[in-house]
Amino acid sequence: MAEAAARKRSRGGGGAARRAERTSTAVETAKFIQRNIPNFEVLNDEALEIIEHNAETVLEEIGVNFVNNPAALARWKAAGAEVQGERVRIPRGLARQLCGTAPSQFTQHARNPERSVEIGGRSLVLAPVYGPPFVRDIDGGRRYATIDDFRTFVKLGQMSKWLHHSGGTVCEPTDVAVNKRHLDMLLAHMTLSDKPFMGSVTEPSRARDSVEMSEILFGKQFVSDNAVMTSLININSPLTFDDVMMGAMEVYAEAGQASIISPFIVGGAMAPVSVAGTLTQVLAEVLAGVAYSQLVRAGAPVIFGAFVTSIDMNSGAPTFGTPEAAHITYGAGQLARRLGLPYRSAGSFCGSKLPDAQAAYETANSLNMGLLAGVNFMLHACGWLEGGLVASFEKFVMDADQLGALHGLAKGIAVDETAQAMDAIREVGPGGHYLGCAHTQANFKSAFWRSEVLDYKPFETWSEEGARDTVALARARMDRMLATYEEPVMDPAVREALLAYVAQKKASMPDAFS
Repeated sequence: MAEAAARKRSRGGGGAARRAERTSTAVETAKFIQRNIPNFEVLNDEALEIIEHNAETVLEEIGVNFVNNPAALARWKAAGAEVQGERVRIPRGLARQLCGTAPSQFTQHARNPERSVEIGGRSLVLAPVYGPPFVRDIDGGRRYATIDDFRTFVKLGQMSKWLHHSGGTVCEPTDVAVNKRHLDMLLAHMTLSDKPFMGSVTEPSRARDSVEMSEILFGKQFVSDNAVMTSLININSPLTFDDVMMGAMEVYAEAGQASIISPFIVGGAMAPVSVAGTLTQVLAEVLAGVAYSQLVRAGAPVIFGAFVTSIDMNSGAPTFGTPEAAHITYGAGQLARRLGLPYRSAGSFCGSKLPDAQAAYETANSLNMGLLAGVNFMLHACGWLEGGLVASFEKFVMDADQLGALHGLAKGIAVDETAQAMDAIREVGPGGHYLGCAHTQANFKSAFWRSEVLDYKPFETWSEEGARDTVALARARMDRMLATYEEPVMDPAVREALLAYVAQKKASMPDAFS
């Protein structure tokens, strides 16, 4: 069936494309993670039931606002909700009932079928940083991002073994007009990578452009029948759904494309300071958002999102890698599984200004909590710096390397005959060593995960090679990756059609920078 689908959506390319594919540099990409370890659960059944009951109370008694969106208000009223002005109060049980038509798992197809991903169940899909207006590297420091920076990040994502997804707005290219930059970003994802990608959400018309460009890339019928994009729909917490994000979500739902319905929570500012109170608000917002997506099109794929940070009460700045954020991430995972939805949360979160020890500590805490929380789609998995204001090239490479450790942890512990190693224990016996035994010789290449960035050399060798720190090592690896990058093969006719679409769209409107 999968092979037939792949043949059906093939756009050809002829002998030249096939010859180019045979001679191109092989780029190894690990399959999306399948967890063989248990999820970490912090809430018992009683606590979960209390939070679920309170979330339904919020929807029924307090309600949510759908602003500047008469069509949404009409849909809710027709579904049985109480609508007063822009406030929608949802009877107990209605939102959960509507959520029942959303799939618990779905495939997001890549233009390279071998890189399609499963979102939901026991899977974990890793995608890069999203949204920063600034970039940083060791040469230029902190500066506004450009479209060339964006393309560089897409190339690094394509070359990163442990990253499954090309992402979306990896950085915000400020040198391109606001109303046109989504076209250049989508074109970069579609041509410079063959991994899955995300659509634009900054205006409903840009979501439609995303669908139309995907139809050129995959074929209109294939897009009609399959999810080829995942897009981030943020809720204006607390309890507000604006017309821009909802308008984009409506476009994607109508087209059968996936949306991440994600509250944007800074605890103490946009949600209560308590973990249980925040989880109540998160669940209420997700229930309302997912239910609305199903009012637009029953069966549209959707992901339960939770972006949550705590706050420094002295400065008001968001904080990352904290125990409270971990508790909320673990608890939201339990709520998502009880609702039967894929779950998005966590990432390489840190508040540090540089890819330093603070960044490493906070990022490690955030990545590991995502793995253990049962996250299915992890946006911001590499490259995040300065609370999401900055996408760092060196940290992108450092984080993407560390994602390999998540793959290793998720495998769990094998106990087959080879893993039991009884032959090795017998061979070595008391007082020996295992370096030369048959079991070690047969398995040492795959026995241990090894970083491709971190330094394991003796001090003398490290010193002779320039005493480089991790940032310098990451930059050296980045340079090697870019030097060996080759654009993945694409049917020339499809490329020309995409270029023509972008050129026509840009020519149809004047530049706008606001």
